[in-house]
Amino acid sequence: MAPLADLYQVSMAYGHWRAGRHRAPAAAELFFRRPPFRGSFALGAGLAEGLRGLRAFRFSAADVAYLRSVLPSTTDDAFFDYLATLDASEVTVTAIPEGSVVFARVPFLQVKGPLLVVQLLETTLLCLVSYASLVATNAARFRLLAGPEMKLMEMGLRRAQGPDGALSASKYSYIGGFDCTSNILAGKLYGIPVRGTIAHSFVMSFRCLEEVQPRRVCDLLQTPPGKANQGELAAFVSYAVTFPCDFQGLLDTYCVRRSGLPNFCAVALALHQLGYQAIGVRLDSGDLAQQSKEIRGVFRACGAHFQVPWFGTIPIAVSNDISEQSLEEFRREGSEIDMIGIGTNLVTCPLQPSLGCVYKLVEVNGSPCLKLTEDEEKMTIPGMKTIYRLYDAAGHPFMDLMALEEEPSPSAGQELGIHVLGQLGETTKVIPSTVEPLHRTYFRDGQVCEPLPSLPEVRTHAQVSLNLLSPAHRRLHEPQPYPV
Repeated sequence: MAPLADLYQVSMAYGHWRAGRHRAPAAAELFFRRPPFRGSFALGAGLAEGLRGLRAFRFSAADVAYLRSVLPSTTDDAFFDYLATLDASEVTVTAIPEGSVVFARVPFLQVKGPLLVVQLLETTLLCLVSYASLVATNAARFRLLAGPEMKLMEMGLRRAQGPDGALSASKYSYIGGFDCTSNILAGKLYGIPVRGTIAHSFVMSFRCLEEVQPRRVCDLLQTPPGKANQGELAAFVSYAVTFPCDFQGLLDTYCVRRSGLPNFCAVALALHQLGYQAIGVRLDSGDLAQQSKEIRGVFRACGAHFQVPWFGTIPIAVSNDISEQSLEEFRREGSEIDMIGIGTNLVTCPLQPSLGCVYKLVEVNGSPCLKLTEDEEKMTIPGMKTIYRLYDAAGHPFMDLMALEEEPSPSAGQELGIHVLGQLGETTKVIPSTVEPLHRTYFRDGQVCEPLPSLPEVRTHAQVSLNLLSPAHRRLHEPQPYPV
């Protein structure tokens, strides 16, 4: 895992080693400067992967040989010998539990250890945490827009940034609130429920089926039987015969009203006579909200006419470049949609392709480190800190508090004098109803020292964290800024 770093990390490590300060005790913090997607929060994710990276941190003989080939020839041989001895056995990591709501400028994790190792871990941890937190946050936004009852399916494998990005997207979309994925490798590796039926190509590959005619359904729908595509009917029959317990029709290969719907209904009714129940339909084009309402009406009519009560509740799934705007339109217009498949706009995070996490030294040899720059946003807050979340009487977090480690812990009901980041002026007084220390120690002496929750447990914790937010901080457009 050690070579997952930028070259300048190794160059700086050599500089520290040459200066004899490579073992100086140091501390760094990982955080983001601005909340993503113009919201107020992010979901912290990637912690478990980061801890696995720490546990595996070492330079193999092949790694050292490669570094010899890329570093200047003047590099002291003894430095490479030293690299071969490195591990994370002297590193301590504290962090906010994975799946927690995290706010700008508040450290998601803190790293303590020898300066050289703390520096070498920067890029590794940023890589493992930044995209994970970004896509989990993006998924959480889709979940908030869709509401708790809507089924959400991640289907971005073919659109993601390579296989690693696709696996990360499936995993962290699940943490963010999605119910399932189309990615079978993610299902195998992480235990995420997988879903999927057929594509247009399957329907288009069939040409005709003379034995089955959906005439009774066409008569009910007042649709000319000749308009129903026979190849589509053959595809539906073939799929239903192959998967009688999991039959789902893709309705829009040709024409939903004149072909897809009557063909699906005919096959679903035939399955019903054999003792099976179709599991749903999918739409992949057109006005999805309006079509869903029309399809629901047809299902109810068929259920009543053919005396099949469950027919009116057949689930309707939609896909087709679904975005946040799409979900807002579904809510505004009303729909009969039960499940939404989202790919490109979920896994590529087009509204903000990077969370912009940074990893900054805050202490070396017991002395606080401060980055001073003309760009005020890039100034760092020196010293190792303890992080607290303050809750109001309604149970909503209203402020995150950063205090130096040596400062006394705040208590519920205690009046606190605080300075809000970004606000110049006198001390503000607050009285929290509840105080929660946020960080836990997850890594010490080269080992993970806190039991890590399962993926479903992290997913549940994420939803609990989101639900605790006040509506003013949880809303996605123009939220109230969260003070730190």
